[in-house]
Amino acid sequence: MRIIAGSAKGTKLKMVPGKHVRPTVDRVKETLFNVIGPYFDEGWALDLFAGTGGLGLEALSRGIAHAVFIDQSRTSIETIKENIQLTHFEKQSEWYRQDARAAIKFLAKRAVKFNLIFLDPPYHENWLEPIVYQILQLDLLEDRGVLVLEHPTRVKIPESWSGLSSDRILTFGDTQLTIFTKEK
Repeated sequence: MRIIAGSAKGTKLKMVPGKHVRPTVDRVKETLFNVIGPYFDEGWALDLFAGTGGLGLEALSRGIAHAVFIDQSRTSIETIKENIQLTHFEKQSEWYRQDARAAIKFLAKRAVKFNLIFLDPPYHENWLEPIVYQILQLDLLEDRGVLVLEHPTRVKIPESWSGLSSDRILTFGDTQLTIFTKEK
């Protein structure tokens, strides 16, 4: 796994030991970023259920100004910190070892809004809908901000949520990316 484009292009990222993390493979990541905009001009990204931090780090490499990484696994957070150091994004990064729901509340209290949110929860748990509703309720996504859901193809995602419109659905075997944009 590596950074595909931008200022940290080619940097190899460390993997989380064990089998509990399913990182987004380079082919999927490359296609995703070609769709949502290959490069960014400032803004904030949230990598929720971050695992290795690969998606948030790719966004930083492509021009996002600041990224917040959330994972409740100690091993994942240690790996994210190592990958942040490898890519030299220490000043543009925050990381928290915290449950996703608690982290969203914490970020809402700080009045943080994101241009880009990656949501890649464990496939074996039903996290997507409750977390999306919480993100919308607490208004964490900027107008015209992008929400990317990574999920197994067997999980049916609503075509729209109040305030979000579905832009694209990308399928890679048993992995699906559903991309939403927040309406103005």
